[in-house]
Amino acid sequence: MKRLAFTAAAAALLTSPAAAEKVVVTADRMLDVQTGRMVDYPAIFVGDDGRITAVADARTVRWSSDVRHIALSGKTLVPGLIDMHVHLDSPADIGGYRGLEYTDSFFGMTAVKNARDMLDAGFTTVRNVGSSHRNDIGLKQAIDGGYAVGPRIVPAGYSLGATGGHCDSTYLPPSLETPQEGVSDGPQAFRSNVRRQRKYGAEVIKVCATGGVFSRNTEPGQQQMSEEELRAVAEEAHQWGLRVAAHAHGADGIKAAVRAGIDTIEHASLVDDEGIKLCAARARPCWFSMDIYNTDYTQAEGKKNGILEDNLRKDREIGEIQRQNFGKAYRAGVKMVFGSDAGVMPHGLGARQFAVMVRYGMPPLEAIRAATRNAAQALGREKDVGAIAVGRFGDMVAVSGDPLADVRVLERPAAVIKGGRVIAGEIPPKG
Repeated sequence: MKRLAFTAAAAALLTSPAAAEKVVVTADRMLDVQTGRMVDYPAIFVGDDGRITAVADARTVRWSSDVRHIALSGKTLVPGLIDMHVHLDSPADIGGYRGLEYTDSFFGMTAVKNARDMLDAGFTTVRNVGSSHRNDIGLKQAIDGGYAVGPRIVPAGYSLGATGGHCDSTYLPPSLETPQEGVSDGPQAFRSNVRRQRKYGAEVIKVCATGGVFSRNTEPGQQQMSEEELRAVAEEAHQWGLRVAAHAHGADGIKAAVRAGIDTIEHASLVDDEGIKLCAARARPCWFSMDIYNTDYTQAEGKKNGILEDNLRKDREIGEIQRQNFGKAYRAGVKMVFGSDAGVMPHGLGARQFAVMVRYGMPPLEAIRAATRNAAQALGREKDVGAIAVGRFGDMVAVSGDPLADVRVLERPAAVIKGGRVIAGEIPPKG
């Protein structure tokens, strides 16, 4: 996709309060994800605060000369996409021990480009579920302050996990080990770590309930946090008004996380029928976030990127099982959100997952809702994102074609608009 020829200074101005202006965006059609209907010839008015003030019929409405017009003739608009599982400071082409070739601050620097790649791909909001050195919190502050261009970030800071588990450092010998923030043992220690992450800017708490694919000396199906520890995290986070995401591949860890009140279950690869029923029936909303595309990338490119064979082995073993369980969970009524695990794969490829979701049984409308309406609900931010509606941010993606007929058009955005400003695409704004 071509990017508008903005200078770095001009790009920064797009997110600066000084650039605030009233805007109207017109297109041939707009997908209303709340009703599931296509709306012909929408005119979306965005105020100088970046929020939508009205949605009207472009054939009948008029606007004054001080309103900037972004004309997207021949295009279809969908709400800005939301990816609920990303790692912005994780470059996908550096795996295994290759990360030791770089200084600590290198990975935070890569997050700037990765965030821009996600925005260019149509993801105007992302939930970053775990970073080093709180790189996600710093990047969010830089974007909000106009120093960088990227999506709206919901940051977790450090992931929380058990000693020796998936969220601990498992690649080095004891002589090189340094204290790992977020590593806890016992309910009270986890409660304290929830408070610490919130204190320093976390807006969501991430825990590792089971082993993982890309850690060393852990198996995905292995439960690594007790239900008591998971419940302590959920209760503490909810008390502070935060939601919790649990990395959980294995069936027992998934069920423990659901019973403990965790809000979103990440990966859910080896979920069993009981776990599916528990999530679907729970009174407090329970969501699955299943990254069912990235195995295509990791199996094709992982060895070249330095990923260890043991990690690739685990990836191969659970990839197809996870995809089959995705379809089973959807058919059973589990609430689903879009999560790509970008960072395991390049950040600009996230939209490729829509086609895989459809291939494994989810209608295109529901796949798009997973990345818009559903994700906003799971975040607790329905007033801000997730739909093209009055009061929400003017975040939109323009595509050529009908995404309900061919969801793959979402892989090629014609334009990306954040807060009423054209951020990327082939179509410049018209005065």
